[in-house]
Amino acid sequence: MSKIIVMGGSGQLGTCLKMVATRRGITDIAFPPEDQGNILDMEALQTLFEQHQPAYVINCAAYTAVDKAEDELAVARKVNRDGAENLARLCKSHGAVLVHVSTDFVFEGNSPKLLTEEDEALPISVYGLTKLEGEQAIADTLEAHYILRTAWLYSEYGNNFVKTMLKLGAERDELSIIADQVGTPTYAIDLADAILSIIESGKSEYGIYHYSNEGTISWYDFAKAIFEISGTEVRVQAITTAQYPTKAMRPAFSAMNKTKIRSTFSLEIPYWRESLIRCINVLKA
Repeated sequence: MSKIIVMGGSGQLGTCLKMVATRRGITDIAFPPEDQGNILDMEALQTLFEQHQPAYVINCAAYTAVDKAEDELAVARKVNRDGAENLARLCKSHGAVLVHVSTDFVFEGNSPKLLTEEDEALPISVYGLTKLEGEQAIADTLEAHYILRTAWLYSEYGNNFVKTMLKLGAERDELSIIADQVGTPTYAIDLADAILSIIESGKSEYGIYHYSNEGTISWYDFAKAIFEISGTEVRVQAITTAQYPTKAMRPAFSAMNKTKIRSTFSLEIPYWRESLIRCINVLKA
């Protein structure tokens, strides 16, 4: 039996949760393998819940291929909406709290103000739409839930912008990076820490919360900082979204207001640059 079970535990955030749980001395946490923790397999999930009788379930599992999702609505919806609803239903029947990870992509992002949990969600991509549908399915099914919207997730693990920039920066003399999409990077280790702090608080202030690192930055400035901190010599050219067309639209401004999560759980949220330095130091080591 484990007090906490993590779905999607082999991914970037799941790996960070494993690292942070170990550091914090949390032992009653389980990371079931794909065949036991498939959020689309209700029979396997039922067995898992009966085996562990969890008090908390953290859902990191998601369909996150933003551009591919434009051609795979049914697949993205199955994972991001139906999978989330499956977990909510089982949490309800087993008396567990669901901590579900969502995204800033639920917003249209056409207004340059910090987005609050009360602002209207109006996704402009299939990925954002299916993640919003997942949020709504959870809220309609289970009262005891935390939905954590995050953004621009990176870490030492998995595939992410920081690791891609370091790889490309070592291979090329010049890179073109979009400068008119603005948001906030999130170090997945910090998000994992926040999730476990919420659970350890024992509070029942359920609902939607925003979590990213502090500060606001463009992808261009983020790339520049990655190269500066890592000591990578590469020219970086600022380009517009129109100059780098993608199948899925992205929010132009998706920086989120973290007042609610900070005050409710007394969290100290690091500034994005401090966390980036920590991550790059680990990668260099």
